[in-house]
Amino acid sequence: MQTDQKNGKQNPENETKIQFLCRWVFYCLLISVLVGSVSAFFLIALDFVTEVREKNTFLVYLLPLVGGCIGWVYHRYGSRVNQGNNLLLEEIHSPSSVIPFRMTPFVLLGTLGTHLVGGSAGREGTAVQMGGSIAHQLARFFPFDRKEHQTLIILGISAGFSAVFGTPFAAAIFSIEVIQIGIYRWKLFLPSLVVAWCSHLVCLIWKVKHTIFPMVPFQLELNLVLGIFLLSIASGLVAKVFIHFTHTISNYSQKLILYPPLRPVLGGLILVLLFSLGVSLDYFGLGVPFIQEAFTENLPDDAFLWKLLLTSITIGFGFKGGEVTPLFFIGATLGNLFSEISPPHMVLFVSVGFVAVFSGATNTPLACAIMGMELFGFSAGIYFLVATQISYIMSGHMSIYPSQVIGKKKWFRPHSHVGKKISELK
Repeated sequence: MQTDQKNGKQNPENETKIQFLCRWVFYCLLISVLVGSVSAFFLIALDFVTEVREKNTFLVYLLPLVGGCIGWVYHRYGSRVNQGNNLLLEEIHSPSSVIPFRMTPFVLLGTLGTHLVGGSAGREGTAVQMGGSIAHQLARFFPFDRKEHQTLIILGISAGFSAVFGTPFAAAIFSIEVIQIGIYRWKLFLPSLVVAWCSHLVCLIWKVKHTIFPMVPFQLELNLVLGIFLLSIASGLVAKVFIHFTHTISNYSQKLILYPPLRPVLGGLILVLLFSLGVSLDYFGLGVPFIQEAFTENLPDDAFLWKLLLTSITIGFGFKGGEVTPLFFIGATLGNLFSEISPPHMVLFVSVGFVAVFSGATNTPLACAIMGMELFGFSAGIYFLVATQISYIMSGHMSIYPSQVIGKKKWFRPHSHVGKKISELK
C-alpha cells in the first residue's frame, strides 16, 4: 500500500483488495477493543456512582454544584465537544477535522458526575460520543481519505452503542440509519456489525452485565392489536413532546443565562426544588429498576410525564449523558399505562412502548425494531416493526439529534424539508 506524499492520503489504485481487507480488519478490531474496553469501564463506574447515590440520597442536593462544575469545564476547555452527538453527525456530513480526543474524558466524567447527584440522563450518548471520538483518533496515526474519516466515526458509533446495550445488530443498523432520515448506508452494515459484535464481546470479557428483560410471546387478539396501534401513535406524539420540551428549555436557558456554566446550576436548582416538593427519587438517575418494574407491576399513570419533565430539564440545562435510556423509561411506563386496555398482555405493551418512543425521538425505526427483538425475543417482532414505524411517522421531522439530515420525507410532511438538517427547519 502506498500513500500520496503530497496530501498524506492513501492511493487506492496502489492498494490490492487483500491489503484493503486486512487494513480494515485491523482497524475494526482495534476500534472494538478500545471502545469496548472504555465502555466497559464506563458501565462499571456508572453502576458504582448509581449505587453510591442510592445509598446517599442527600447527594441530590449537590446537583447545582456539580452542574456548575460540568458547565465550567465544558465552557473553559470543551466548547467544540459540547455539541455531543451532533458533532459526530456534523463530521460525517462535512468532515473538517479530527474530533478532539478530549470529548472522551469530558463526556465520561460529566456523565458520571450527572448520575452521582441524580441527574435524569442516559448512557447511550456518552458511549456513542466516546466511540466516535476514539475511533476517529486513528486518523491521527494512519492515513485516511475523506470517506474513510466518515467510516471511522460510524464504526465508533456502532461499537459504543453495542457495548452499552448489548445489542450488536441494532447498533450496526443504528449507526447507518441515524445519519440521514430515511437513508441507509448499507455498504457499511457489515463492518459496523463486525465492530458492534466484537465490542460487545469485549464488554463481556470485562464481566459487564447487561440488563435482562422478559421474553415476549406472540399473541393475536383484536383488542391487543388496537391497543398496540394506539400506543404506537401515542409513542410518536410523546417523543415529539419530549424533543420540543428539551429543545425549548435549552433555547430559553441560552437566552436567559448568557454565561454557560450557570445554566446547569439553574437546572440543578430546579431539580432539587422538585425533589424537595416530593417528586420520587425513582425519576432521577438512570431509572433501570423502575423500567424493570414496568413489566410486572401497575405504575402511576403519570410516571412517563415525570421522567419526561426531569430529563428535559437535565439535558436542556446542560448536564451530560444521553437521552435514550430515559426514553426507554418513558416508553416503558407509557406502555404500562396502555396495558390497561388488555392487562394480561402488560409485558407486550411495555416492550412496544420501550422501543417505539425511542424510534420517534431518534428517527431510527428499523434499529429500534431490531433492538426490541434482541432484548425481548423475535416472537413479537411484527409488533416492534409496525409500532416503531408508526411512531417514526407520528413524530414528524423532529429529533433529539438536530444535525440529522432529512434524506426522505415522512408521510404528511412537505417535500421542501428534504436535504435539510432538522436544525434548519422552523
